[in-house]
Amino acid sequence: MVLDTSAFIAGFDPFGIGEEQVTTPKVEEEIRDSLTLLRFSTAIEIGKLKIMVPSQEFLDKAKVYATSVGDSFFLSETDMQLLAVALELKAAGKNPQIVTDDYSIQNVATQMGLGFVSLATFGIRRLLTWIRYCPACHKEYPANFKAKTCRICGTDLKRKPQRTERKPKKPN
Repeated sequence: MVLDTSAFIAGFDPFGIGEEQVTTPKVEEEIRDSLTLLRFSTAIEIGKLKIMVPSQEFLDKAKVYATSVGDSFFLSETDMQLLAVALELKAAGKNPQIVTDDYSIQNVATQMGLGFVSLATFGIRRLLTWIRYCPACHKEYPANFKAKTCRICGTDLKRKPQRTERKPKKPN
């Protein structure tokens, strides 16, 4: 199991399951509640939870996937690291499940053939590929367009789904 910050915030108990559990160093930085941080730190100290830093190769692959579906603008460095760790574990022959309530992580993970478990939400129902657009002049831009404002009129860009597909069955 690859644990996102949202798993800990939602009350995930690392002591309640037997599967191998990993997370990234950035997750600890995002935990603000002292009780949650205590549970997190204790799980690390007794070896129930391991911290894993993804290799640059898998971090780059995760970024390519996120960019291709248009979620890269909405994923933090922590999110990218979680996706990269899951990819790295999959490449090592494991079957990682990302524990997260973040829809962008779920969308990219599904597109990458990774499974996820949500705790406080139902999880995504459809795969999304995003485009960015100007709500004023309706100019459309690719999902990975770097600017935050429209080149034509200067209005802040928004995003919308380009196409949706039914969510495939979770990978084995």
